[in-house]
Amino acid sequence: MDMCDTDFETRRQGGLLEAYQRRDPAARSKLEIFLLYPGVHAILYHRVAHWLYCRNWKFLARCVSQWSRFWTGIEIHPGAKIGRRLVMDHGMGIVIGETAEIGDDCLIYHGVTLGGTGKDHGKRHPTIGNNVLISCGAKVLGPFKVGDNARIAANAVVLSEVPEQATAVGIPAQVVRIAGRSTHFADEVDQINVQDPVEEKLDAALSRLEFLEKLMDEQYLKSQREETAGQER
Repeated sequence: MDMCDTDFETRRQGGLLEAYQRRDPAARSKLEIFLLYPGVHAILYHRVAHWLYCRNWKFLARCVSQWSRFWTGIEIHPGAKIGRRLVMDHGMGIVIGETAEIGDDCLIYHGVTLGGTGKDHGKRHPTIGNNVLISCGAKVLGPFKVGDNARIAANAVVLSEVPEQATAVGIPAQVVRIAGRSTHFADEVDQINVQDPVEEKLDAALSRLEFLEKLMDEQYLKSQREETAGQER
């Protein structure tokens, strides 16, 4: 799909509303979603802004995106390329940079940033694959790819590429799980039952410390026994 050839056909927008219905248990009807959901409004405004941006009407494009930011609390640069059926749950505080690219069927929660590090030129923002889940408060910073079906945990700071079907957690984010099968992660929102690599390393260090303390105690008791035996002779 050429993302500059933006269309506003009813079927396409119907697919967006269906995606919200499927992923938000609180959504009661398509009419409610269309009228009241800021994520839907932000996407519609972005379609207009991106159409203007691609035709070099960048001031008008920026005006539309700034109005959208004021109205929805979601900031999407007009240059960002966004695929079909993107669901932005709650939406407040989401920031998507100019050279960011997002695939189809992604799920993004509030407070997410798809930004740059300030060190790169040209392509500065991440490329997000299809069916990716990015949890609330996560920061994805830099011109790398997040693979299809990946999951990024809440408040993670991702600074390097994430493979397909992987789960990344922590600051800086580390991959803690890569599924051996294709799974629709964006539909299986489990942000709790993931392993923390930092906690695992701390547990390993504590186990090692306990082992060394036990070894030192044994050596101390052995030396005390030898010293006592020497005095008795």
